[in-house]
Amino acid sequence: MWAALDGQADVLIEDDASDMHRLQALLPSVAARSDLLLGPYSTVLTRAAGDMAAESGWLLWNHGGSGDDVETAHPGQSVSVLTPASRYMEPLLTQLAAEAEPAQELRIVHGKGRFGRQVASGAEAYARHLGFTHISRGPADAILANDLPEDWILITAGTFEEDTETVMRARCLARAPQVTCAVAAGVREFGHAVERPDGTFGIAQWFLGSGHMALLGPDERDFLDAYDAAARDRPDYPAIQAAAAASIAVHCARQTGSTDRDLLWPAAVALDTSTLYGAFKIDQTTGAQISHRTVLTRWIEGELVAVLHDSSKPGVLVTIRPDPRIKRRARPVPKPSEAVRFLG
Repeated sequence: MWAALDGQADVLIEDDASDMHRLQALLPSVAARSDLLLGPYSTVLTRAAGDMAAESGWLLWNHGGSGDDVETAHPGQSVSVLTPASRYMEPLLTQLAAEAEPAQELRIVHGKGRFGRQVASGAEAYARHLGFTHISRGPADAILANDLPEDWILITAGTFEEDTETVMRARCLARAPQVTCAVAAGVREFGHAVERPDGTFGIAQWFLGSGHMALLGPDERDFLDAYDAAARDRPDYPAIQAAAAASIAVHCARQTGSTDRDLLWPAAVALDTSTLYGAFKIDQTTGAQISHRTVLTRWIEGELVAVLHDSSKPGVLVTIRPDPRIKRRARPVPKPSEAVRFLG
C-alpha cells in the first residue's frame, strides 16, 4: 500500500514475530537490502534494533519504540517520530490542572518495566511543574494502600495487563479514584478487557479523525482510503506511525539525493514539519522527538473517543469519534519490522 501511495518506493517487509532473536537474525539482511530502514514495533525490540544500528552504522527510522532511553540512546543513528514515554501524560495533566482542585491527591502507578517507570516519572515531574503538590508514585501494591483520601486521581502506566488489573482493582476500593487514566485505555482492546470502561481516560499516540495537516506524505483521508481499499479495514496506530516514519525518511532521501546516514541525519534534524501522524521535530543533541504530542482519550457510552481542547473556547472540551463508515475487524493486523527501498 505504501508503494502505491508513494509511487517510487519498493517496500520490503520481514515479520519479526515480536521475537528478539528473530529480529536480531533478520535485521542485518533487511538493512543490507534496504536504503531506508524502518525499525520494529515495541520499545523492547526497538531498543535492540537501535543498538544494532549503532554497531553497524545504520540510520534507524523509529516508529515503534517510545521509551526515553530508546529515543536518546544513539543520536545520529536513530530518528524517532513518537512522543517519548516521559511526556505521555501531558494532555491529561494539563486538563487536570485547569479543572481539578490543587488539594486533590495524584497517585501514579507504574508497572515493572522501564516504559511504565518512564511514563510515571515524567508524569510526576510535569504535575509538579503544573502546581500539584500531593503526589505519590510507585507500584500498585504501595499506591493502592488503605490510607486513601476521599478525593484522588489515579494514573497507571505499565503493560496492558498491568494497567487493566490496576484499574479493576482500584474500582473495588472503598474509596475509588474520582478520575482514572491508564495508558492501556487508549486502545480499543481495553473495552473488551475491562467491564464498563466508561469514564476512564486513556492515552494514544494517534487517534483516527484527528485530521493533522500533512505537510509531508499522504494526508489521513488518502491513507485511510488506500488502507480500506487494500484491507477493508481501518488502520491501527502502528500503521500510521510507520507511514509517518516512511514519509519523513523518503522526504529526507529525496531532499538530499542520498541514502547516506551522514546526510540523512542533518536533513531530519533540520525538519520542523508534520505528517498524518502529527507534528515532527527532533532534538539535534539527543535525537528525541520534541514536537509530537499524545492524544487524550476517554470511554463514553462504550466507545473510545478523543478529547481535545477547543482553542476558541477556553475550558471547553470536544470529542472526536472514529469515522463509522470504515469498518474494523475484531483483531488488529500484524506489526512486522519494515524497510523502505528508495528508488527515486
